Amino acid sequence: MSVEVERATVPCNVCGAQVSELRRGRCWGCYTRWVDARPVGRGAACLICFEKRRAQLKIMELHTRSVPICHGCGARILRLENIPETIDGVRQALRRERRDGDRRDNGLDRRIFPRERRVGERRGPPREGDGAAADQGAHLAPDELDDVIIELLDDDIEIVEQTTVRGKATGDR
Repeated sequence: MSVEVERATVPCNVCGAQVSELRRGRCWGCYTRWVDARPVGRGAACLICFEKRRAQLKIMELHTRSVPICHGCGARILRLENIPETIDGVRQALRRERRDGDRRDNGLDRRIFPRERRVGERRGPPREGDGAAADQGAHLAPDELDDVIIELLDDDIEIVEQTTVRGKATGDR
């Protein structure tokens, strides 16, 4: 859809500027203003994430087709090096990695109090025997729970001046 020439000899059909590349007969400035001014139709939804708020939607040209895309998906599509040919391919490329599967890789648990957090249904009210509250210390034996004692020396304590309240200043000073 774009025309490119060696020298700046092609006039823009809108503003008449001599440019080296036209996009739909317009220079890049006129084309950008034209794209931003295009309204999104009533009932439109983002082709990628199905967002329906019209304030979030814009018309974007994707593989020579004008489609409604939300601002978030549009920005992420522009960052892709190779845009897939199909909408499903674009969705797959933009899918968030954390939703694809478990990322924990059976590595070492580096938390101070290791416990399984993903127990039971996360979207409902906690039931007895479900959730992290019931499982919080179930696997720790009482002898494993040692008190942590931190000793401070006099040199470790820093004296900080407290804020003082003074009387109202007079105009003499």
